Amino acid sequence: MRILLTEGSGLTSRQVATRLGLSGHHVEILSSTPVCLSRFTRHVRKVHPVPAFGLAPLDWLTAAEDIIRRRQIDLLFPTQEQVTVLAARRDALNCATVVPEFDALLRVQDKISAYRTLEAAGVPQPPTILIQSPEDLLRVDRFPVFIKRPVSTASSGVRRAKNLSELKAAASNLGVREQELIVQQQSTGPLAMVQAVADNGRLIAHHANLRVQEGIGGGAAIKESISIPRLQEYLQMLVAHLSWHGPISLDMILADDGPVVIDVNPRLVEPVNAYLAGVDLVEAVLSLASHRTVTTQSEGRPGIRSHQLLLAILGAAQLQASRYAVVKELFRVLRRVGPYAGSIEELTPIRGDLVSTIPILAAVFATLAWPDAWKLFHSGAVSSYALTPKAWAQIVSFASGDRAS
Repeated sequence: MRILLTEGSGLTSRQVATRLGLSGHHVEILSSTPVCLSRFTRHVRKVHPVPAFGLAPLDWLTAAEDIIRRRQIDLLFPTQEQVTVLAARRDALNCATVVPEFDALLRVQDKISAYRTLEAAGVPQPPTILIQSPEDLLRVDRFPVFIKRPVSTASSGVRRAKNLSELKAAASNLGVREQELIVQQQSTGPLAMVQAVADNGRLIAHHANLRVQEGIGGGAAIKESISIPRLQEYLQMLVAHLSWHGPISLDMILADDGPVVIDVNPRLVEPVNAYLAGVDLVEAVLSLASHRTVTTQSEGRPGIRSHQLLLAILGAAQLQASRYAVVKELFRVLRRVGPYAGSIEELTPIRGDLVSTIPILAAVFATLAWPDAWKLFHSGAVSSYALTPKAWAQIVSFASGDRAS
């Protein structure tokens, strides 16, 4: 199958490219930057330049559809926020894809809508207050809390506040006078990343992994597959409530009194740990795209540990700001000691794909020369796909006009 990925910079894109390439598919990618992570693998055959999605989503869509026609693409595989505009264009797109109905996506894409949807579906969340004016901040009487913009990517619109003074400052910074914000009480516990795929409201595959060690930008440098009580029940309640079709992902805090959902992503997120544990989320998406009979996959094996060396190196530079920390982390990964014992590389596996070493070597040399170089890697990646409030407004307007016509 000739498959086009919607973005080349994200971690999910890189992992999906490897899975598809190893399965024998022809993989190409769209990228708004000439140098992106998914370029550095033998599994990607061609990189197509496109406008930056976060700045001009409709221009991105026009360019993508042109490439689909010229390259005779069989499947457009969403790996980042481009799922939003594809859902808006779902009925008229000249290529197979797997995205939810736009009305369903509207109910989870922004954080306030997601809060209301989770509440209606009966999925547990932290105590939450919606802030419509600065005066509403006085209703928050328990700290610490997280205050969030409705639309943001990669935690760019989230602030933590330990008291009312910090909350007021964060709210002002996030634009409390311009838009509604959401405040959630901080839940204490480890972070779990949950991925699922649904077939028109029926859960067909799901997986959960624990963030064992934090990497750059709060990403997971090390993950371990886990089993969460009642997770399958919560996921089925959510996808049935939305009649969801395609991938959906959640961030959960495993608090002492039970798991709570703190974020929803209407797309696939980093599927390789699931594959290593026995849950093939990518294959589930391909089955939906091909309209094949889709059987429900069993829950994966717990205790499967995987890591992302690139995130570990850059995370050591970010969190400890020292060359020694970078060298120490690299040594632990290469020797598979400490938390890396028994772990498998999930982002840039080198065996049979030596070009994968290029971004790793670049990160090592850059952070050894200048530890703050982690900022260059992180900001460039996020800016390639981050969905801005302005871009989201354009997509909503486009969807309304497209459906009206």
